[in-house]
Amino acid sequence: MIPIQSTIEGKSFKFETLEALLKPLGYTIGSNWEYDHGYFDYTIDQDQGYTFLRVPFRTEYGELGQKGTTVILDTPFILKHNYQEDLDDNISSGTVPIQVSGLINQFQEPVNKDGDVSDKYVPIAENLVKEVETVLLP
Repeated sequence: MIPIQSTIEGKSFKFETLEALLKPLGYTIGSNWEYDHGYFDYTIDQDQGYTFLRVPFRTEYGELGQKGTTVILDTPFILKHNYQEDLDDNISSGTVPIQVSGLINQFQEPVNKDGDVSDKYVPIAENLVKEVETVLLP
């Protein structure tokens, strides 16, 4: 993980406003959000895993999923997830028979949820953060 310093850190926004401004730039809501925090993710690269620029936020007022929620942005950072290239060795099928589990659960456990991030992504992430700053703080 590599933090990218930004003037958006500590700024407060309506969540709906952030979504409306960041989604057209290619950002998505990260899959591991909670009602009190989450991430806007921008996929930088998909070579041997996924490299993201992640813009974290936490709720200031309300809960995610409610209208009128206000969030505060934290320091953006670059993150890499390395995924397995072969079969997942950590299969958990619960009540579903193991033979059918692969039809339902198509996701593999990451080999490393916080992989080493190449320095070559820093200038890219810095430019992306500048773009976000321009859009959010005109």
